[in-house]
Amino acid sequence: MSTTQTPPVLAAELAQAWADIQRYHPELPDLAAPESLIGESSSACGHELSFERLLHEAVHGIAAARGIRDTSRAGRYHNRRFLAIAEELGLDHPEEPHPSSGFSLVTLNPEAKRRYRPTIERLQRALKAHTAATSSDTSRTFRGPAARHGSSGGGVRVKAVCDCGRNVRVVPSVLAQAPIVCGGCGKPFRIPEVVGAAAS
Repeated sequence: MSTTQTPPVLAAELAQAWADIQRYHPELPDLAAPESLIGESSSACGHELSFERLLHEAVHGIAAARGIRDTSRAGRYHNRRFLAIAEELGLDHPEEPHPSSGFSLVTLNPEAKRRYRPTIERLQRALKAHTAATSSDTSRTFRGPAARHGSSGGGVRVKAVCDCGRNVRVVPSVLAQAPIVCGGCGKPFRIPEVVGAAAS
C-alpha cells in the first residue's frame, strides 16, 4: 500500500465513521476535515487516533452545535457539560475529574461498543494499514526533536488563517496532505508567509 494513498483512505474511513455516529446523533455537524485528525495529538482528548477518540471529538461537535462551552483552560479542562453529552453518546467516565483535564478520560460503554462494533472494526483495519504504510525502519532515520523529547511526533503547530479572519493551529505536514476548509467562509486555511522570517 502506497503511503501517498493511505491518508486519503484513512480520511475516508474517518469520515464514514463520523457519518455512522451522525446516524444516531443527527445534530452532530459534518466533519469538515477528517484528515486533520491524522497525525494530530491532544493530551486532553487522547493521543491515539481511535473510534473512542473520534466519539470524544463528536461530543465537542455536538457541544458546538448546541452552543455549549464544554471546556475551559484553553480546551484542556473538560467540564460537566462535556460529561453530560459524552454520556448521551455512550461514553463512561471516572467518578472524579482529573485535576488538569477534567472529564476528558472517557471510555466506550458496553452498549456503544455493541452499537458501533462494525464501525470500530473497519476503522481499526484502516488505522492498522495506515500505520504499516507510514512506518519505516527508524533505526536509520532521524525524526528530530519530537522523537528525542518523547513527543507524539505530531510536530510543531503553526497558525493557519482563512480570508474571513478565523485561524487554527495545525501541523504543516497535515495541512499539506489536503486542504482544511473553513466552516465560516468555505475557503481553505493557509499558513501565511511571515515577512522577515529569515531574520528571526
